[in-house]
Amino acid sequence: MGQERGQNGMRLGRTPGGFHLVPGPFRFVALDVETANSDPSSICQIGLAFVGYDNSLHVTSAYVDPDQPFSGFNIQLHGIGPEKVRGAAFFPVLLQELHLVLACQPLIQHSAFDARAIAGACRAYGLEPPAWAWKNSVSIARRAFPEFIGNGGHGLGHLKRALALEFEHHDAGEDAKAAALVVLRAEAKTGLQFEQLAAPVPKPARVVKVAV
Repeated sequence: MGQERGQNGMRLGRTPGGFHLVPGPFRFVALDVETANSDPSSICQIGLAFVGYDNSLHVTSAYVDPDQPFSGFNIQLHGIGPEKVRGAAFFPVLLQELHLVLACQPLIQHSAFDARAIAGACRAYGLEPPAWAWKNSVSIARRAFPEFIGNGGHGLGHLKRALALEFEHHDAGEDAKAAALVVLRAEAKTGLQFEQLAAPVPKPARVVKVAV
């Protein structure tokens, strides 16, 4: 028997790139990356948090050979260095694995960095960046928790403390889980779905006074 595949043809279980994938469907997927240095394209870890229709979470991550040198600062930040990515797949292999499942899912990132990193890594390998349906959990958090504006902000570090979230910061899988939890907490507080929270807020109409 061959390995089980999902409805979209995605290989389930442990993939050659190192992700552990489970069958959907999912409400949304949160994605986070860690990088080897200050170049956003130097992805060395990708994390995913799949959120089911019962709001259950499945978290998986994989190391990536960034094909670039590591900086001491980044190693100190996330603890990933050359020894941890030795033997890991290069980005194009992982992108091919991810595209089948992420192309048909709403995708959450916390800030715009992750989309920029994916696009940068694509360009580094001469690939077309994927047209994924990105939504930003920072924007969602700002709508749900306006009390944090100017009072700690909406970064994951502050939200971890303010919302009592349980995750290990600067691990791609854990940070993806955190972004998913932020969205779920925002939905619970507001009673709105993430699609509504992520939609642009309409600006109030301008009243133009006409001289009579």
